[in-house]
Amino acid sequence: MQIPRLWGAFLHGSINWLADDAAFPAESDVDIMLVLDETNPGLKLGKFLYQDLLLEVSYLPKGEIQSAERVLGLYHLAGSLRAPNILFDPWGELTRIHKTVAEEFAKRRWVEQRCRHALEKILQGCRLDPAASFPDQVNSWLFPTGITTHVLLTAGLKNPTVRLRYLAVRNLLSEYGLLDFHEELLELLGCVDMTQAQAASHLAEFAKAFDAAKGCQRTPFFFSSDLTDAARPIVIDGSRRLINEGYHREAIFWMAATYVRCLKVLTCDGSEKELEEASRGFRMLLADLGIEDTLDLQARIRKLKAALPKIWAMAEAIIDANPDIED
Repeated sequence: MQIPRLWGAFLHGSINWLADDAAFPAESDVDIMLVLDETNPGLKLGKFLYQDLLLEVSYLPKGEIQSAERVLGLYHLAGSLRAPNILFDPWGELTRIHKTVAEEFAKRRWVEQRCRHALEKILQGCRLDPAASFPDQVNSWLFPTGITTHVLLTAGLKNPTVRLRYLAVRNLLSEYGLLDFHEELLELLGCVDMTQAQAASHLAEFAKAFDAAKGCQRTPFFFSSDLTDAARPIVIDGSRRLINEGYHREAIFWMAATYVRCLKVLTCDGSEKELEEASRGFRMLLADLGIEDTLDLQARIRKLKAALPKIWAMAEAIIDANPDIED
């Protein structure tokens, strides 16, 4: 396959945070970022199997990493480019950026800037359009709420992971003796009181929606490859594992986020019956999260914004206590 204007490539995401001798998680994929000399590179290649290894290949415009200083301030990229996992760098520019990012990554001013970047992403995402579809309205609350975990993970020099973000932040807060705050994060999500049985019931309905969406999808979305047979072990089996291990509340975020994606596919490509059944299961999950309508979402966004000063204070406390952060 020829990729025009390919400028560089590097490993992205969780693999950069694994110890050299660590086993690669079964319910994960290898993220590869292809840097293109394009302003708008289009839809990512997404997930696909290569010699029994599940890859997820995404595109990144070259302008996003024009300097090490820019990268150091981006919480979702700095962690990847601090690691020596560059795959393709014919002009040596990625290597030069990596060298500076690795040296400066743990400096307090950059850690704080990355935390501010995550906070900005929360505020940018809290733009609910009452005229949008209800699943899209849910995203305007759900994804900003999930980024609260990234503020804290960034402060702790941890991977701002996607699917396992609530489990990762639980472990981080426990490490710093702040585990009680995890309950507050779960309360913002609405699942603080959810039982294991409830989560398992929602997973059963969600799995039906996932299978319906992956079976009918024709319209291309940026997340299309996340709703495939190759991705099912990550989303469905991975959620089941969390629930079975007692981390049922931590499983809810990615179940809800992927549920929204299933509904978008079913709205375009599914049958009326498939969409109706998936929507019913989605509404049942939302009801257990305390959400019935747009007014509830607006109230939850206000609650999220009101919690941001305390989240920032927690991030600062973690930075202050983190022995690996340099002045």
